[in-house]
Amino acid sequence: MTTEQDEIPAPDGLPPDGPAPVSALTGARPPWVTDELIARWCGWVSRDAAESGSTEPVTALAPFDLSPVAAVPACAPHDVEAAVAGARAARPRWAESSPGRRAEIVLAFHDLLLRRQDQVLDLIQWETGKARYHAWMEVAQVAAIARHYARRARHYLAPRRVRGMVPGLTKVSEVRVPKGVVGIVSPWNYPLYLGVGDVLPALLAGNAVVSKADEQTPLTLLWTRDLMAEAGLPAGLWQVVAGPGAEVGTALTDAVDFVCFTGSTATGRTVAERAARRLVGASLELGGKNPLIVRADADLAAAAAGTVTAAFTNTGQMCIHVERVYVHEQVHDAFRTELVRATQALRLGAAYDYAADIGSLTSTARLAAVAAHVDEAVAKGASVLTGGRARPDIGPLFYEPTVLEGVTHEMAVCGQETFGPVLSLYAVGSDSEAVGLANQGNYGLSASIWSKDTREAGRMAARIRAGSVNINDGAAAAAGSIEAGMGGMGDSGLGRRHGAEGIRKYTETQTIATQRLLPLGPPKPGPDAVRTFVRRTNGQLALLRRLRVR
Repeated sequence: MTTEQDEIPAPDGLPPDGPAPVSALTGARPPWVTDELIARWCGWVSRDAAESGSTEPVTALAPFDLSPVAAVPACAPHDVEAAVAGARAARPRWAESSPGRRAEIVLAFHDLLLRRQDQVLDLIQWETGKARYHAWMEVAQVAAIARHYARRARHYLAPRRVRGMVPGLTKVSEVRVPKGVVGIVSPWNYPLYLGVGDVLPALLAGNAVVSKADEQTPLTLLWTRDLMAEAGLPAGLWQVVAGPGAEVGTALTDAVDFVCFTGSTATGRTVAERAARRLVGASLELGGKNPLIVRADADLAAAAAGTVTAAFTNTGQMCIHVERVYVHEQVHDAFRTELVRATQALRLGAAYDYAADIGSLTSTARLAAVAAHVDEAVAKGASVLTGGRARPDIGPLFYEPTVLEGVTHEMAVCGQETFGPVLSLYAVGSDSEAVGLANQGNYGLSASIWSKDTREAGRMAARIRAGSVNINDGAAAAAGSIEAGMGGMGDSGLGRRHGAEGIRKYTETQTIATQRLLPLGPPKPGPDAVRTFVRRTNGQLALLRRLRVR
């Protein structure tokens, strides 16, 4: 018996369902990744090889052992301009295609992604060093996004009838038209989810896309671009550029019709400023210093397990991960015991299988930043409850999941984003104190509250300045709810991904008004006609007011 999926051919040289996972080969290139495959993926980089020959290729280092991953061609600014021009030329035919046809391609991609997931899991681990389960979470999230928007795009973008100026004579509707060419700049920490999860709704809305591949993780994005072509995406519609962010990312921001950026707050400000000069929109998901509150009535074992997941998933390299925990003093000591026990139970490992709970940090810069925060805090009086040291015996960039206590405001780890496996624990005397501390600082991305009284926790959530607040979950419940928007407040960004806004932001609203019988205004020129028109219109306005017409 065969299925529709079985009829989709695999790329040349690979078995239909992809390779088996690599068996505990620390740092080694996955054996199925041949030079020929890498060359094919690199063929998706939009680049003039003749004119860009002097541009140094991008070569990332594999976090598991710091060996080179693969050289990817780097682009120059004129390559970015050419990519945007190519995308712009391909877009009109795509925009004219039916929503159903676009959805078919995205659903075909969904099916291929699930069938070939072991390929991309190997690539994600090779490029980022994360644990395999955390890599799989990216696959699951992208599949959910693909399915959701393929099924709901038509609803989200449907024309909307609104009341006209003169009821019965004026027919008005709002329609949504694509922005044009969308530029997407995504980071290394989630190369599949953040690299592709924003591309899918942009395409389904009728846009073309130009993506900048991160220098650390270009192969994951290029593999996905190859898979999307296999799913039937028309040529030229999704272009990929690669190279240094300061050069390539800037050129992209200066050329597209809308920018979707995920990264640091400092760079996000620059992107927003450049986009604003051109009067084009930008969606920005930026940094966070996310709080978690444990109320006195919380289930402490569940709260500790949830805190560990929220803090150490993806080795803490996650914009919504928890970095500070406020625990009611009545349960602080008991919770601390549970938290330390759960943290110490985590298994670190560098292998292409599901044996490890926590993987490597991704770069030497990340390791240095994490160690600097912890070392400075300890030097100024903080205590390490568990962790607090690098683990070169496992791999060059491994750092133990760390819980700190006694952190004070003069320590960098207190207010600055660490973006690593480090958690600070604080005792509080009341819910109000916890909320006040949770709202300290300029970030406002994600937060968490643990309590058996979910009604009271909901009231507390309304007082916390964050784009998402999870109750009895660390971060995943909100982020995984694709129908709900996800984004930040304050220095954590602008706009939302997921939900209605996650696709509508890639469109402009256009009003179409049709006037029946006569045009609006006096029927003929002259002061008497104008006075009559004004009198009758005033009477109509007064009548509508009395009838409570909105």
